This record gives sequence, C-alpha cells and structure tokens, in this order.
Amino acid sequence: MSVKKVATNQPEFFQFSDENLNKAKKIINKYPEKKQSSALMPLLFLVQKQNENWIPLVAMKYLAKMLDIPYIQVYEVATFYSMYNLSPVGKYFVQVCTTTPCMISGAGKLVEVCKNKISQNQNELSANKICSWMEVECLGACVNAPMLQINDDYFEDLDKEKTEEIIDMILNDKSPKAGSYKNRKSSEPESGRTTLINLKDA
Repeated sequence: MSVKKVATNQPEFFQFSDENLNKAKKIINKYPEKKQSSALMPLLFLVQKQNENWIPLVAMKYLAKMLDIPYIQVYEVATFYSMYNLSPVGKYFVQVCTTTPCMISGAGKLVEVCKNKISQNQNELSANKICSWMEVECLGACVNAPMLQINDDYFEDLDKEKTEEIIDMILNDKSPKAGSYKNRKSSEPESGRTTLINLKDA
C-alpha cells in the first residue's frame, strides 16, 4: 500500500456549513452515547464533499473536537481508506476503472484521454486546477464497461469520443450526463431484455 500524499498547502480554518452541520448532527445521533466516534467515516465523507473533494488537516481536528476523540484517531482513518483524498483533486475527480472487464473493453483509451486532456500524470491537477484523474480497481459496473466515475456519478459504456466529450465538459466546469452512453437501462443487454418481456410492469 502506498503512503497517501498530504497536501503541503493547508487552509487555516474549516467548519461545516449550516446545512452540513445539521446533517452531521443527524449522523451522530444515529449512534449510542459513548459510541458516537462511529460517525467518523460518514463525517469525513461530508467534509470531503463540502471541501471540493479533499480533507484538510484542520478539518480532521474539527471532527476530533466534535466527536471528542483524539486527533490521531481521525488521522489514522483518513489516511487508511482510499476513498478519502488528503490533497486537492479538483472540483471534478475522475476515477478510471482499469480492472480486467474494463481493460479488455477499452479502458486504455479512457486513460489516454485523461492523460491528453487533464494531465499526463495521475493525481495531478489539470492546468486550470478544476480536475484530476487516477486509475482505480473495480467500481462494480463490469457489464457496462468501460466506465469511469466522476465525483459520485458513474459514466458507462464509453468509448474514446464520448470520454473526450465528458472530459471537455468538466474542464469547462459543466456537468455531463451520468449513466450509460449506449442508452442502456441499468445492466440490461445492449439489444434489450430477452426474458420476462411479457410480464406486466416487469
């Protein structure tokens, strides 16, 4: 396992917005008294969503105080799990699946698009600082391969041209349409369903 990179330039202040503070309180209240440290993982994710996809050190200290736990406990969790980013990844964080089903379906072309349009290196911000990309292991959309994830959304059944369109949009701070780019519904066969087609509301 590689050591996660912690940003050199750190903000001096963090606090939840009023909306996210209310969400945080609801999350904490789901756990019994003296067990509220179990809320740490969803709270870290809430921090990341508020802070353009990364978690600064001052936010970890903020959560430690909120949950009345040692700061090192927050740091240990944040540095262990790959879903937490400890340095800026941009407003749009692109994760390209390159596990076997995606690889044999053309994921390499998606990677090349990211290299050519975002940055040559993984985990490196684009020239306008709005996005970055990285290769990841299976994202669980194997039937609709190749695919990539941008923030919380999946983009499936891609090819080079569609990927270029998607990346161009986020580089211009526009939100592309998520889902299948072959207009597939869920994980149905490309040619449509072959079973249960005569059942009402099936």
